[in-house]
Amino acid sequence: MEQITLSFPASRSLSGRALAGVVGSGDMEVLFTADQGQTLTVEITTSVDNSTGRWNALFDRLSKLNGLPSGLMTIHDFGATPGVARIRIEQVFEEVSHA
Repeated sequence: MEQITLSFPASRSLSGRALAGVVGSGDMEVLFTADQGQTLTVEITTSVDNSTGRWNALFDRLSKLNGLPSGLMTIHDFGATPGVARIRIEQVFEEVSHA
């Protein structure tokens, strides 16, 4: 297992918490807690070694599309593909934006 911590500048603020996926099912799990800061901090636990570049690319893409909210995101990826990762991340952002 590899632990990765990334930080990205936030361009928007949300409030609340959200969860997408279920860690016990072998599905990717994403937990997000919004705050009023300037940064999105992402803590990733992954079974895929040397995947920091893949995660940076995914969050760079998300940042360019909609901007990133400030807060703390915790990801347990279970080797999920970038497509599944993007869906789960967008799900928590959507859920918190309606909180």
